[in-house]
Amino acid sequence: MATLRELKGRIGSVASSEKITGAMKMISSAKMHKAEGVLRRLLPFRQCVQTVIGSLLSSDAAVSSPLTARRPAIRRAAVIVLGSDDGLCGAYNVNIFKGLLGTLAEIRREAGEDVEIEIAPVGKKMRRAVEKLIASDSKLSLTAFDGAVDSKSDGDSVKQFSQYFERRFLVGELDKVVLQYMHFHSAGKQRLVSDTYLPVSQENLAAGAAGSKAEGRPYLFEPDPATIFATVLPMYLLSVMQEAFAENRASEQAARVMAMQSANDNAQKLLEQLRLEYNKLRQQGITTELLDIVGGQARD
Repeated sequence: MATLRELKGRIGSVASSEKITGAMKMISSAKMHKAEGVLRRLLPFRQCVQTVIGSLLSSDAAVSSPLTARRPAIRRAAVIVLGSDDGLCGAYNVNIFKGLLGTLAEIRREAGEDVEIEIAPVGKKMRRAVEKLIASDSKLSLTAFDGAVDSKSDGDSVKQFSQYFERRFLVGELDKVVLQYMHFHSAGKQRLVSDTYLPVSQENLAAGAAGSKAEGRPYLFEPDPATIFATVLPMYLLSVMQEAFAENRASEQAARVMAMQSANDNAQKLLEQLRLEYNKLRQQGITTELLDIVGGQARD
């Protein structure tokens, strides 16, 4: 049975843990709101680019790009999977890794078991998990990207990362590129997304075309539509990649907020139990001392 001193020490330790988790929750919440702000600033750019593409597709002009060309056979594919660099975010990375296993199985069903698959993990936690997976599967390999990119990257690093896969797709080194990340809905809800990044999906581009048709405005294109389409499509891919990184950051912090809230709640419950046990033991000790005093007086 624990002594009063031991219980007091445990109470102090749990109380300190409660304060730490509470502070970490506040920090993660602030980071999540910051990531939400970045995401909101990125959305208008993507919407504008998609509107331009939609206007081109809704016109009578014939436009095409090598970035939209589907290969008759998929010999080599790549999967970009976004995770976190830091821990203490619950099952966030575990859920993404489970989704990665499903994505790999889907690619193999589509292209055959002999397809070679590169994995481009973003984030230290995801990279460690992927390295263990690759060690047990000879058909898997790590993408050899020379630039520095992690879950906190933005701007130029993300642009270089996006252009790296575009170049390799255009020269035929890759036949398909899949982008997997956590889509941020709200602080309490994130959904795993696995989309085809390259070739560019006609369905995604058609969403912009539908909006342009609804507006019903005539357009004059200068220079020709084909040149505009070839120029704007890489911008669209960049906006998708930037948005995925922003969504990943916001989702990671949201998961960390929930994990810290759960840890804080557990600490509070444990603290209540320890205080109750401490008070019972203290009361028992006082009662024993009183009985000893009364018994001694009776003997006298």
